[in-house]
Amino acid sequence: MKLVVDISLYPLNEKYIAPIKGFIDRLNEDVHLETTTSAASTIIRGEYEHVMAVLGREMKQTYSETGQAVFVCKFLNGDKMGSGE
Repeated sequence: MKLVVDISLYPLNEKYIAPIKGFIDRLNEDVHLETTTSAASTIIRGEYEHVMAVLGREMKQTYSETGQAVFVCKFLNGDKMGSGE
C-alpha cells in the first residue's frame, strides 16, 4: 500500500531552522521515498511500512536533538489518490 504524508515540523526553540533542515535532509537521503518540500510542509510518498518506519526513526532523532517539537501530519491512502474512489 502506498502512503502519502503531509508533515510540518515546529521546533519549540529559537534555533528552529537547523532542526527543520536536518529533518528534511534526512528524508531526502532515503532513495525509497519521494519528497516534495514547500515553505510550510513536506510531502512524503512511499510504501506504507517504509514511510512509517522512517518517520518514527526521524521523529525520534529530531526529539533527541531538539527537545520539544511539534509535528503536524496528514496521512492519505496513496493507493486511492486520483482513482475517483
